[in-house]
Amino acid sequence: MLPALSRIGRRRSLRAGAVLVVVLGLLLWWLLPLRDPAPTGTLSFSTGVRSGVYQRYGERLKGALAKDLPEVSIQLQTSEGSQQNIARVATGKADFTIATTDAVAAYLRARGPGYERLRGCVRLYDDYIQLVVERGSDIRSVADLRGRTVAVGQPGSGVKLVADRLMTAAGLDPVEDVTAVPAGIDTMPKLLEEGKLDAFFWSGGLPTTAVADLSERFSVRLIPLEDKLIKQLQAAGGSTGYYRSAVMPADAYRNAQQGQAVPTVAIANVLVTTDRTDAAMTEAFTRTVIDSRDRIGREVHAAQLVDLRTAIYTDPLPLHEGAKRYYRSVKP
Repeated sequence: MLPALSRIGRRRSLRAGAVLVVVLGLLLWWLLPLRDPAPTGTLSFSTGVRSGVYQRYGERLKGALAKDLPEVSIQLQTSEGSQQNIARVATGKADFTIATTDAVAAYLRARGPGYERLRGCVRLYDDYIQLVVERGSDIRSVADLRGRTVAVGQPGSGVKLVADRLMTAAGLDPVEDVTAVPAGIDTMPKLLEEGKLDAFFWSGGLPTTAVADLSERFSVRLIPLEDKLIKQLQAAGGSTGYYRSAVMPADAYRNAQQGQAVPTVAIANVLVTTDRTDAAMTEAFTRTVIDSRDRIGREVHAAQLVDLRTAIYTDPLPLHEGAKRYYRSVKP
């Protein structure tokens, strides 16, 4: 009888062990988060004009994404700037983009097509408004642009939005009081150099290569945008509340500034997508943006200014669920 009892005991022990393994497996399955498969497919990223910061940043981000997401093909689309970028993403013509918060807020306020689907991923770096003139020009303020030929950015750009608003705040009619040239940063410097412009507006990270290169070969200076003008700008309400006073450091453009800091207007950029974009894809994209900031920043200085502590603040857009997952994963 004893050997039979021993065999029964062993069978019961084996069954108990098997049950325990199953229970532990189920417990681990319940406790551990399910991981999504690695993202695959094709994404389009709307950037900006070819010599602008958006395009240069996008090109380098594409390289970082190729390493982090080898099964995803990233296609870059050049654009006129923030306003066109937002419209593309909102209407499904692009998956991700960069845009200034004033342009995003204006699109939301106007209830543009697909506005309710827009989502934020990362607050990036700030753009600085730059009004550039020949050094010998008698233009000293925005009000002095009356009667002048001024490049104001392309129709779909964030530059055009803020340039028109600044001129209005200075008491000018952007249509009647200046000869407005719809040029981008890829052509503005040459037009100024050739005497075909009296001034040009630009909105971009510091330093913008096209402006820096111009200052190396041609004598230019930057027009200060004083607090009084900025208060008048903000008084218009709505999306103008996203503008704030800032200072361009004296070494942003050494030749143009000659050791002087220049007061100006700053506006934040955000990485934008929509609720159509898969959460796992958005989480991975957000992770690459944060992880690559130092590498990209060695070539595009503005990228170094992406800060994990403030990246979550994508107002006026709610955070995409995938971006939320990333920030939760790195929360201390």
